[in-house]
Amino acid sequence: MKLCVIGLGYIGLPTAAMFASNGHYVLGVDVNERILETLGRGEAFFSEPGLGEVVRWTVSERRLIPGREPLPADAYIICVPTPVNPDHSADLSYIERAVRSILPVVRKGNMVILESTSPPGTTRNMVCGILRESGLEPGTDLFVAYCPERVLPGRILTELVHNSRVIGGINTESAVRVRNLYSCFVRGEMYITDATTAEMCKLMENTYRDVNIALAAELAMICEELGINAWEVIRYANKHPRVNLHYPGPGVGGHCIAVDPWFIVQRLPETARMIGLARRINDAMPRFVLEKIRTLMKDIDGTKRICVLGVTYKPDVDDLRESPVIRLISLLKAEGGYSVITVDRHADYEGSRERDLYEAVRGCHLLLLAVNHREFRQVDFRRIRESMAYPCVLDTRNFWPPEEVEAAGLRYHLLGWGRHADEKSPDGGVPVPAGGGIGGPEKR
Repeated sequence: MKLCVIGLGYIGLPTAAMFASNGHYVLGVDVNERILETLGRGEAFFSEPGLGEVVRWTVSERRLIPGREPLPADAYIICVPTPVNPDHSADLSYIERAVRSILPVVRKGNMVILESTSPPGTTRNMVCGILRESGLEPGTDLFVAYCPERVLPGRILTELVHNSRVIGGINTESAVRVRNLYSCFVRGEMYITDATTAEMCKLMENTYRDVNIALAAELAMICEELGINAWEVIRYANKHPRVNLHYPGPGVGGHCIAVDPWFIVQRLPETARMIGLARRINDAMPRFVLEKIRTLMKDIDGTKRICVLGVTYKPDVDDLRESPVIRLISLLKAEGGYSVITVDRHADYEGSRERDLYEAVRGCHLLLLAVNHREFRQVDFRRIRESMAYPCVLDTRNFWPPEEVEAAGLRYHLLGWGRHADEKSPDGGVPVPAGGGIGGPEKR
């Protein structure tokens, strides 16, 4: 079968590669010349386990080819971005352009599948409305469905195969045809429903996590005021068999959790009050961390030098989309009086990729652990202390054992731990097993 995948981003490229490696011929369409040139060389433009090998083989076998415009195909799969506007409404212009781009080539009997995260009703109202301009009727001439992914960066190929899927057709025949198409590589269960229900399902999966993270963030703020440790509260509360609190952090990032809830709020702002409040709480966390930094640096005269470890939105990936750490850095720069240097071998943000931690921390007044990348687990705190102008550490991820940091002569501060300088945790200084991160056990 000939397929056309429109949008070769973090979801579109792996999806195209999976179809191409499972018996189909795929045209991958994008407007980004760098992506097309990279794909033409048989390479993926971002790092993801296993993706490079699949792309290399499918391109070499001419099963996956890049293109700038759609061509006649049996199915069109739309995987373009849906960013939010400044007023938090969904920007559907990419979806609109993608659907309009297939009008000259779409034919009776084709499938049109939307994978892009969208507000409820987008498939039935917007996509089908544009498709009717071709003179073909969705549901009879064209088979239209919404089929969102459920993948975790760092495990995309594995989860594309093994995770369950919800397929929402504009009618049953559309859903069944799309399910049959995806069955070439999906081994998880595939559930059939209507398009609007599938759209809402995708949004609620990420909204559920956003609301729970906001609860953890608010708990962290409360515990700091009460002088107790949010991480201990979470550990012991989660001993309850029906409680699963997530973890706090400097904010929520990525193009799912930090974006999707707004699509629900946009549709029903007066009803989706808790969802909107959770979004605002999480969006405010970089400013809360800024306030904490202000307090820690209040005795430093002149420019405060801060070394930030990690700039990506989650650990061990190269994805900077909606990173709360970058928002925090922007706040520090706007505030004035701070000099920020970043270290992150996963992403190049202002030279972060090539920078050595021990050189970067030289002369700094604060070491800020912002992202719990694996390479930051084992660091030489004594060497760090020798290089710093002021011995202050702020851990936003509960990643480092406090007693180990403080044994090196550094002052350890943890987001959500409102302790006094001489206070120890009841467990001897380690509030919970280190390594927790935003988003709870799944660490998305």
